[in-house]
Amino acid sequence: MTDKTGKKIWFITGAARGMGVDFAKAALAAGHAVVATGRDTGAVTKVVGKSDDLLVVKLDVTNGADAEAAVRAAVHRFGRIDVLVNNAGNFFAGYFEELTPEQIDRQLRTLLIGPMNVTRAVLPVMRKQRSGHIITISSTAGLVGFAFCSAYAAAKFGVEGWMDSLQQEVGPFGITTTIVNPGFFRTELLEPASVTYAKPSIEDYADRTAEQLKWWQAQSGKQGGDPAKLARALVTIASEAQPPRRFIAGADAIATAEQRVADLQAQIDAHRDLSTSLAFDELEPAGSAR
Repeated sequence: MTDKTGKKIWFITGAARGMGVDFAKAALAAGHAVVATGRDTGAVTKVVGKSDDLLVVKLDVTNGADAEAAVRAAVHRFGRIDVLVNNAGNFFAGYFEELTPEQIDRQLRTLLIGPMNVTRAVLPVMRKQRSGHIITISSTAGLVGFAFCSAYAAAKFGVEGWMDSLQQEVGPFGITTTIVNPGFFRTELLEPASVTYAKPSIEDYADRTAEQLKWWQAQSGKQGGDPAKLARALVTIASEAQPPRRFIAGADAIATAEQRVADLQAQIDAHRDLSTSLAFDELEPAGSAR
């Protein structure tokens, strides 16, 4: 759904830093209107700038009431929502045993329950319109698990299953969904404001924890992906009549996805005979000898 000029109304979470800033700027540059949200509206305004086509709204995605209020503000200003980008995120890094239950809960609430909160608030608008596009930022960690990323991967794997199921539920209303699996992009995800490292507490992990911390901290600001290019790619995808169900973003992400496909095929083939032998045996014909 667009107006006669082709303008769409974008609703973007996590627009105070990282990819969300680039998404908002790219949509505005393409002539669309943007509802840019974040927990700190001043920070959003500072980085996104000002425009007659921009509405900045407070939103903590873990708060359902916040999500409903933000959607009401968007519809009051622009009348509809055409593209939802679930982008807000954080990163709790560490070995599973060293991550506290509270840290894991916060990871899941932000990366999985948060997008659900916002999407739940937006869906009535899109159903009424009989149109809309929900884009949710996953990760290569939504395709494969990585050591030191167990909580993050758990949340992203959850996003994958939820979005796959959601497409089947809302497709009949003219609503499309896209899962985006970025590789390593040069964002602020690894900076102190976004990442929390587990406190080392188990001697058995000590050496590997030290190596992991050194590696992750060295990656900040060195990632190969350009988030501005990813943002322009999303604008392109959102303009398509039939957007892709999934967009693997980055050559490194494609390599990871291809390896995942190969690994799954190898595991299927390794035990194909055993796996296909698990059905109930057919009943013996009536009257047969026992």
